[in-house]
Amino acid sequence: MNAWIAVAVGGSLGSVARHRVNKLVHQTWPLLRFPLATVVVNIVGCCVIGLLAGFVASGRLPMRTVWREFLFVGILGGFTTFSTFGLDTITLMRGNDSGQAVLNVIAQVVGGLAGVYIGLVMVE
Repeated sequence: MNAWIAVAVGGSLGSVARHRVNKLVHQTWPLLRFPLATVVVNIVGCCVIGLLAGFVASGRLPMRTVWREFLFVGILGGFTTFSTFGLDTITLMRGNDSGQAVLNVIAQVVGGLAGVYIGLVMVE
């Protein structure tokens, strides 16, 4: 049960942080049509998950499972799932599974865009 609470609390914090970034970007550049807030959130999330994963994997940041779930699944999952996609892809590449990494990129990007398009078309 502790893991569920950790993910729920972390997810709410990550979602609030993402909303704050959106607000800041739109207040700073109100006429900007490019999805800069999404780019910022995704790049920051990827940098943070890379740092945390590196520290945890190297043993320089020992972390109990519940805290990893709170940070990785909760906060970063609420902030951006793109960070998980990035970590999964790099992990595959570093594990000499380049083919799987490429397949992951194609499946996630093309599949994700196709999913959005299908969802929109279904409503029309």
